[in-house]
Amino acid sequence: MDDPLEAALTELVEEFARHAAAQTDAIWQGDARTGNKYARQVNIAFDKLCAHGNAGRDALAALLTHPRMDVRVKAAAFLLRHRTDEAKAVLSEAAGGEGMVSFAASEALKRWEEGTWALDPE
Repeated sequence: MDDPLEAALTELVEEFARHAAAQTDAIWQGDARTGNKYARQVNIAFDKLCAHGNAGRDALAALLTHPRMDVRVKAAAFLLRHRTDEAKAVLSEAAGGEGMVSFAASEALKRWEEGTWALDPE
């Protein structure tokens, strides 16, 4: 990667994914405090991506095909406004399952449909 901006965005996307996965793992282990710490790191990574405008959001869209469903769902929830159709497809697929991640996906879709979703306001 010769482009410094591209390299920075890639690192932020990797941070987002790492913290999203760690948040889920901590919650599964019953450690809400650590889970909340990682949730704050997810938000920080997203804010840094958004500081680059739509280029940052577009970079995050790479996670819509991440191997871990929890990471895909987290990215999709944050990208609902910017990549509506793609994000809704990821969330709808995940919402069809069972468990915490499926519940989170269905809740994100519900908030979007209600008009109360606000993870990335314009």
